[in-house]
Amino acid sequence: MALAACALKTTTSQVHKLMIMGAPAPEGLDDLVAERARRVPLQHLTGKAGFRRLELSVGPGVFVPRFETELVAGLAIMYLRAAGDGAGLGPRPSPGLPAVVVDLCAGSGAIALAIKDEVPAAEVHGVELSEVAHAWAIRNRDDLGLDVDIRLGDATRAFSDLEAGVDVVVSNPPYIPVGAVPNDPEVRDHDPEVALYGGSCDGLRIPLEVAARAGVLLRPGGLLVMEHADVQGDSVPAALRTTGLWQGIQDHEDLNGRPRAVTAVRAR
Repeated sequence: MALAACALKTTTSQVHKLMIMGAPAPEGLDDLVAERARRVPLQHLTGKAGFRRLELSVGPGVFVPRFETELVAGLAIMYLRAAGDGAGLGPRPSPGLPAVVVDLCAGSGAIALAIKDEVPAAEVHGVELSEVAHAWAIRNRDDLGLDVDIRLGDATRAFSDLEAGVDVVVSNPPYIPVGAVPNDPEVRDHDPEVALYGGSCDGLRIPLEVAARAGVLLRPGGLLVMEHADVQGDSVPAALRTTGLWQGIQDHEDLNGRPRAVTAVRAR
């Protein structure tokens, strides 16, 4: 139905009405179906990906946001809302000032934009290494009209102007072990490698470098929320514990019951 809506440049609800009325298949639908049968991602064919309340533009060169990553945005949003009420996962951000949020490895901008959409008072920043993905993020920001600072650069060195002043750092870094081959052709053949592979045989080098940068950016008591592979639910928290930078380390399962994200509070 999504492909038919794409071919007709309309909504899936309108396609449903046309199906009930017995309308013929739209021109170009067969080609789209054939492409999907070759495992071209549905989001590349439609040009759109849903993420929480948002519809994002995506295509070649940018990682397609996954449903599982909504957990990462949701944990940050829950913290920000609770902190605004004087409760929640950690100390409250400075009264009277907006909470400062940084998204390291922003990709399409999905997490940063979702946070700004659902917590409008937050000051949100993001950084992306890939020029192509950065362009997609800028397009999404501008199309959605959300005031988010999205920079081009290396997440492990970004935001020198925000050091020790950030309330929440979120990240979906590349974490697939080097040498591992994703099972799904949509991922293996179409997601950019820079967004997939974690730079070491266990996939943890880049995530831990990102976490180290988060430790520099966060104020004492600030929160890190970072996605990881479902097989890293023990290794990522364990690695964070060895640094001495973090307290209150917890791992969180996604809706499939699989380990998916870690939260940690910057030690004082």
